[in-house]
Amino acid sequence: MAANQEAARLKAAAALAVAAKSAALATMHGGMPHASLVTPAWDAGGAPVLLLSALAAHTRHLRASPACALLLAGQAQDENPQTAPRLTLSGFAAQMDAPGKARERYLKAHPYAAAYAGFADFAFWKVTIAAAQYVGGFGNAGILDVAALQHEICTLLHDS
Repeated sequence: MAANQEAARLKAAAALAVAAKSAALATMHGGMPHASLVTPAWDAGGAPVLLLSALAAHTRHLRASPACALLLAGQAQDENPQTAPRLTLSGFAAQMDAPGKARERYLKAHPYAAAYAGFADFAFWKVTIAAAQYVGGFGNAGILDVAALQHEICTLLHDS
């Protein structure tokens, strides 16, 4: 693949990630997959941050097995949903002991969450990305370099 194609994919994937207001979170429990809706934001290093309730099934799953995936999808180009760009991030989630700036960044991205972010059952979680795959359309798909993707996410966040 040409370097300019890779750069274009990284930029498109980062833009999709930063613009996404929601994502599907995939976890495992008892050998069975589970998917749920979450609202990601991004920390200063370009890692996804989630605000999760201890009462939610996905949080219990992550406590038992931190492996997870996030699927972020953009708008379809037409009535075919498969024309939508999408980014799958696979990695490992961990509860943040001191979210600090990540909390601020999260609440800036999702201001409505301030109504419940302080509840005792809610905590911030960070997903350490181990792999990234982008699908930008027919013939435009590939595995992304995680460090390069996170750099692009940080660049977009810094510029906004």
